[in-house]
Amino acid sequence: MTRAGFLILVTVAALLSGCADDRHEERMRAAGPNPTLDALLKVAEVDAGARKFRQCAACHRITEGAPDMGGPNLHGVYGQSMGRTSGRFGYTAALRNAGGRWDASTLDKWLANPAKLVPGTTMQFAGVPDPLDRADIIVYLRSQSGAP
Repeated sequence: MTRAGFLILVTVAALLSGCADDRHEERMRAAGPNPTLDALLKVAEVDAGARKFRQCAACHRITEGAPDMGGPNLHGVYGQSMGRTSGRFGYTAALRNAGGRWDASTLDKWLANPAKLVPGTTMQFAGVPDPLDRADIIVYLRSQSGAP
């Protein structure tokens, strides 16, 4: 099996195992029709985000001091400059030069489609299509960064 095939298989398995949030529809209704990111963040849950982060854990750690893997350690990433969080990870020039910070809006766009936000990134991830799933992951990442 190729590396790309393995990554796809791991991602699909992680997506399926992390989708057991039986309050998803309830929370979507609470966010209102055509919810904004701000509305989704208000109903997002850290614990749900931790479960959904499992798909990211194939390549990323989120433990302070843990080594980088296929991707950088994401502990403390929220609020940090893009492409600069880990001094050890070899970010692409596209990500280093993208500018900006990993705030809720940027993370939402990245999680939806990394290659669309930063053309030239080598992150091999198709994205998280569900906006509430992305909001859950964002509040989880924020909780692991000491940000309010």
